Amino acid sequence: MSILVCGSMAYDNIMVFADRFKNHILPEQIHILNVSFLVPDLRRDFGGCAGNIAYNLHLLGAEPLIVATVGDDAAAYRQRLADLGLRQDYVRHVPGTYTAQAFITTDADDNQITAFHPGAMMHSHENDVRAARDAQLAIVSPDGPAGMLRHVEGLSETGVAFMFDPGQALPVLSGDELLHCLDLARYCTVNDYEARLMCDKTGCDLDALAARVEALVVTLGAHGSHIHADGERIEVPAVTVGQLVDPTGCGDAYRAGLLYGIAREWDWLACGRLAAVMGAIKIGHRGGQNHRPRREEIQAAYRAAFGETPWQD
Repeated sequence: MSILVCGSMAYDNIMVFADRFKNHILPEQIHILNVSFLVPDLRRDFGGCAGNIAYNLHLLGAEPLIVATVGDDAAAYRQRLADLGLRQDYVRHVPGTYTAQAFITTDADDNQITAFHPGAMMHSHENDVRAARDAQLAIVSPDGPAGMLRHVEGLSETGVAFMFDPGQALPVLSGDELLHCLDLARYCTVNDYEARLMCDKTGCDLDALAARVEALVVTLGAHGSHIHADGERIEVPAVTVGQLVDPTGCGDAYRAGLLYGIAREWDWLACGRLAAVMGAIKIGHRGGQNHRPRREEIQAAYRAAFGETPWQD
């Protein structure tokens, strides 16, 4: 099954601050904040929500189709996709722009300060998901707001079941737009902070939001996740990790696990467990796409964590 992955492709510039932000930010002086962090550890990685989700789906053996926009500096990213064997049918070049760029600083408590230049991402509405007729499942992940709204409409028009993942676009989407997207989507996934923000913007509580979709998934970091489906709340525990290195891209890895399970018609608990396994594997590596487990290793990690496996092959 081909899974359409709508969202951003970006270069992630990841810096690690060995201390804690709270030790250097004075709350009473926040109105004149002028602070500098020494970050001797710097790397540039391939990222973006669509790129990360597609990469994790590829690790699982799925067939992701990326729908994204890139700039004049995308040659390295395109070569990476080619090396991985990922199709680029719907990756559009926007001349005169940069590919989206994230500048992420992580401290010793895994707090993050991020600056993001959208670049070509703001032209995502120039893509038309209705052209991707070979997809049977999709996700609309953070992208240019106009593009996200167009993708939601296009997927609804073609009848493709999709997951709505508002993420970083939540602050710029109105409450009415969020409710409209939920009404057209089959699934929605957010983290706990995003869930509270969505409730605040829409004026609906979590139960009311969950009633609009087949499943509403709320991730809780180290506390696991909750899947609201069929009038129940399914609690999925987090998977123990050997070493916590970098949270960048963990949410995208989690979403790839959900999509893979949905595509295989697993029950929600199995989907959530695979998502938790994918997030745990990712957090042990820096960057969104530097973990390289074989599919057999993912299956073994699932079995080690939960004592069984939903795979039949």
